[in-house]
Amino acid sequence: MTLAITGASGQLGRLVLDHVIARHGAGGLRALVRSPERAALPVEAAAFDYDRPDSMAPALAGVTRLLLISGSEVGRRIDQHRAVIDAARAAGVGHIVYTSLLHADTSPLPLAAEHHQTEAMLHDSGMAVTILRNGWYQENHMAALPSALRLGALYGAAGDGLIAAASRNDLAEAAAVVLTGAGHEGKVHELAGAPAYTLADVAAEMSRQTGRQIPYVNLPEADYASALAGAGLPEPLAAMLARCDRLAGDGALMADGATLAGLIGRPSRPLADAVAAVLPR
Repeated sequence: MTLAITGASGQLGRLVLDHVIARHGAGGLRALVRSPERAALPVEAAAFDYDRPDSMAPALAGVTRLLLISGSEVGRRIDQHRAVIDAARAAGVGHIVYTSLLHADTSPLPLAAEHHQTEAMLHDSGMAVTILRNGWYQENHMAALPSALRLGALYGAAGDGLIAAASRNDLAEAAAVVLTGAGHEGKVHELAGAPAYTLADVAAEMSRQTGRQIPYVNLPEADYASALAGAGLPEPLAAMLARCDRLAGDGALMADGATLAGLIGRPSRPLADAVAAVLPR
């Protein structure tokens, strides 16, 4: 069996690669990356660019099972994913594992549509398919903690909505379990962390660990988007993140964490550990 991972030098892909090596070894494992000469990876690396379908056939030769990590360019992913799926089918790949979004078929999040359409393309491809519907990364909100320390408050737009976030590493380990394991064909795994928490819980945990009073300040969606843009984020990204935060207040980022814990064989990373990982020591 030859396994391949797209985006293997990225934040998620590199973690998946490490977990696959730990479980499967480096033999029969191929890293698909845009620039293999710069990747410095411990396995065979092949050039693979979502925007260059001509690069895909040589990289996929002999691959039996492929992890398709969703592209990062929102608005372009349908064409990119279609190119990968078509190339995989032509190369004789038997099984594709795809990193989708939590509740992609019903989610109101602006990110969901491209994932749902990709899932449909995969189901129509004729290949065996496993869908990993990844929940919100803990790192998405933890990235705001240094600013919260500086400002003396954590800002957001999620109200008291529960967020079942999981660490990128936990989701990467789940992907490695599925990619190297058996019996996952045709399955859709909704992957979320547990216990879920609110942004007020994040602020309280920051306060506990730092000995400072750091409140959570809830903002209207538009005000939060403006604040993110003022902090240097591009306006479209700021608007999207603010919308996701506000929808989290309605439960869009909530799910049962049992499936993720079952795949990785342990509880997912708790909030306290996520906060400790980013606070200065």
